[in-house]
Amino acid sequence: MTQNSACPLLPERINGLGKLSMNLYWSWNPKARMLFKLLGRMRWKESIHNPVKMLSELPLGALEKACKSPSYLRLYDEVMAEFEAYMVNTSRWFDAVFPRPQKEPLIAYFSFEYGLHRSLPIYAGGLGVLAGDHLKESSDLGVPVVGIGLFYPEGYVHQRLTEQGWQEEHRELINYNYLPIEKVKDKAGKWLIVRVPVVEPAIYVSVWRVQVGRVPLYLMDTNIEVNDPWNREISARLYMGDPEERLRQEIVLGLGGIAVLKTLGLQEFMVHLNEGHPAFALLEHARGLMERGLDFEQAKEYIYRTSLFTTHTPVPAGIDVFSYALMEKYFHPYWEALGLNREAFFKLGLNPADPNAGFNMAVFALRMCHFANAVSKKHLEVSKDMWKALWKDKRPEEIPIFHVTNGVHVPTWVDPKVGLLFDRHLGRDWLERHDDPRTWSNIQDVPDKELWELHIWLKTKLLNIMRERARRRWARDKVPASVGLAQGALLDPFVLTLGFARRFAAYKRADLILSDPERLKRIVSNPLRPVQVIFAGKAHPDDSLGKRILQNVFNVAKDPAFCGRIAFVEDYGEQTAQYLVHGVDAWLNNPIPPLEASGTSGMKAALNGVPNLSILDGWWVEGFNGQNGWTFGVETPTENRDMADAEALYRALEQEIIPLYYDLGEDGIPHGWVAMMKAAIKSCGPTFSARRMLKEYAHKAYIPALMALLAVVEQR
Repeated sequence: MTQNSACPLLPERINGLGKLSMNLYWSWNPKARMLFKLLGRMRWKESIHNPVKMLSELPLGALEKACKSPSYLRLYDEVMAEFEAYMVNTSRWFDAVFPRPQKEPLIAYFSFEYGLHRSLPIYAGGLGVLAGDHLKESSDLGVPVVGIGLFYPEGYVHQRLTEQGWQEEHRELINYNYLPIEKVKDKAGKWLIVRVPVVEPAIYVSVWRVQVGRVPLYLMDTNIEVNDPWNREISARLYMGDPEERLRQEIVLGLGGIAVLKTLGLQEFMVHLNEGHPAFALLEHARGLMERGLDFEQAKEYIYRTSLFTTHTPVPAGIDVFSYALMEKYFHPYWEALGLNREAFFKLGLNPADPNAGFNMAVFALRMCHFANAVSKKHLEVSKDMWKALWKDKRPEEIPIFHVTNGVHVPTWVDPKVGLLFDRHLGRDWLERHDDPRTWSNIQDVPDKELWELHIWLKTKLLNIMRERARRRWARDKVPASVGLAQGALLDPFVLTLGFARRFAAYKRADLILSDPERLKRIVSNPLRPVQVIFAGKAHPDDSLGKRILQNVFNVAKDPAFCGRIAFVEDYGEQTAQYLVHGVDAWLNNPIPPLEASGTSGMKAALNGVPNLSILDGWWVEGFNGQNGWTFGVETPTENRDMADAEALYRALEQEIIPLYYDLGEDGIPHGWVAMMKAAIKSCGPTFSARRMLKEYAHKAYIPALMALLAVVEQR
């Protein structure tokens, strides 16, 4: 028997399970997950697919039984061999396109949140899931990325709806013992504690490491005794509403993150900012360069040539802007350390279009980063218009912002059974070639019957899970039966099912399809060709309007007049997202253009053969080709835009979508619909993958920035 961090005792024969459980490689490798699932399917389910928790609670007898199973040991040996080979593989894509010296420079990727897996709930939504996919694909391609973020012991809010449909939030303290994280140790073997530079009174962070395949992610935690009590709460939870608390979080993320990198001995790196939240990292990076002999202007120029800022925000209201008074409170000693006065410091974040608003984090990042990108072609147009005041002397095409359209990590988001179907028809090496459009040409040869029956199986799985969740909620909380019915207890796997799952913000218009209740009743209750709609998502705790929209949706779901065809899934998260993007028939999206910077949930759905039904905004402007889904809505804004868009949605459903879905062949299969599914897969697989996205980042920013970095290093 051997001890490891995941389980007190593991038999020697399978002691690699401990190491495997502590590397999120298993989260995108179905065979690795099967190793844990085979130890006890119910325990795997009860652990919410968390191998660290499962191993911690598994009876020794189950492990000893596995050691006596030849089939289990064969799989164990196969998975561990693949895992070890993956971790030491030197023939990586990035090495081929950018040969580096022995001491390679790194890409320090800063993000406010990371959505890697439900077992590590330190994310709120799309920004975090994108960051998680970025790290996973960096690992797969061998891109030398190191992630920096905050550890949130209370995570993000859990959602519960009252009988009246009002969202209530509650938080749960995360159990550290059940997380795939490890304490980073200093040279003395003690937990690494780092002081956030310059800031007074002193703030300290402890450092955790999450291993994401080959990529390390370092998370900072302020909940330690050395901190004053009021500072221990800085990293307690995601997205605090109070501006000062948000500023303190961003100070820790930016200044503290650079300090952690340097304490770990990582001196040569470029910085990639995922949104403006971590932009203070550039200040501390500059201060560190000044300690090595540069003045501020020289340090600023170095950082400018070696830094990348990714903006995800299509409206100024979505940008963090801190008052000058608040900035002075925390940064007065800092600008002195940079050799700047108050005016020069504040000018770094001053928005010429609104100079009195305060210190603008996006403006600061744009001024400090030569490389700046939007996250779709449409978002590039919006971003250039948003920030044109920074480049008054330039025409729109000359504004130095480019775009890299978001993508999704294919191994994470393709359903395992869909992946097996691809193995059979695209070749077993399709995953290695999935960003090449030629890989997907054979998708047309997949038998319609095979793809359709698999989809019905996935939809049935989704609805069974929804029913089980509704049953548990009813039994646990003694809620009225109407709440369970509103959560999908009456849904039918053979009915056309639309899915709408995202944050409940007003501009996303979750209730657009409810605009004409009588017409919707006729659509969903048609005895021959009915329709179902599944909603999921959380409103921000401070967004009363979002909560009212959510309440309206939930109360419609409870209304018997809609025949149990409308459902709301509570507490939307990564696990629910997996089931939804695999199991619904069409993915509904209807934001007010151009407020969807990109969006990725529709990409995940299309990858699994779920066509999009979407307003032309964000990624769908690039993704829609007339064969892989539908678009609707008015092109020019009007006073009654919502009603015009709702009318277009109803018309598309009644005239195109519903007839196509229920147009069955003699074999009972809707061949026209299956053709749409195949077109969705074929168009999405290569073009909207994180692999394509990472390769674009490499060629457009990473390699030029690292070359600039190495040129400076060689001159020293």
